[in-house]
Amino acid sequence: MNWIIAFTILLFWSSATSEAFGQLQLPGDLTAEQATVILKAAEEKASSENILINIAIVDAGANLKSFLRMDGAYLGSIDVAIKKAKTARFFNGSTGELGKITQPGGAIYNIEHSNGGLITFPGGIPIKDQDGTIIGAIGISGGTIEQDHDIAITAAESIL
Repeated sequence: MNWIIAFTILLFWSSATSEAFGQLQLPGDLTAEQATVILKAAEEKASSENILINIAIVDAGANLKSFLRMDGAYLGSIDVAIKKAKTARFFNGSTGELGKITQPGGAIYNIEHSNGGLITFPGGIPIKDQDGTIIGAIGISGGTIEQDHDIAITAAESIL
């Protein structure tokens, strides 16, 4: 009997919450549909080049929106792909470009130890909408850094 009451309360609460707070998708944020298009573009490019990768896509708040580990892709690259995507969004730029100023003697040397760990080598790219607004980011890991970067660019541009 208690589970019936709890279930009824849960149904009422979720209905009331959605009415009270309205749509949860914020303007300027990556949609699930866009994330799916980007993910598929990355997977297709990697497959066409016989590269096994992990693909991480984050929304405007750097929260994981979509992820795919291609069959056979390195397990260790899962975390790298996610951190590349988050790093690109946290700093609104390419992780490869960020890496240039994180080297010893660079302006922000050791920054990769902040924010729970960052990745500052190529493969992370901000995702922009048609107006040029950053709505998320993508991180690719599993190929060479050049391959990861190229796949990330192709995928990020797939929604333009």
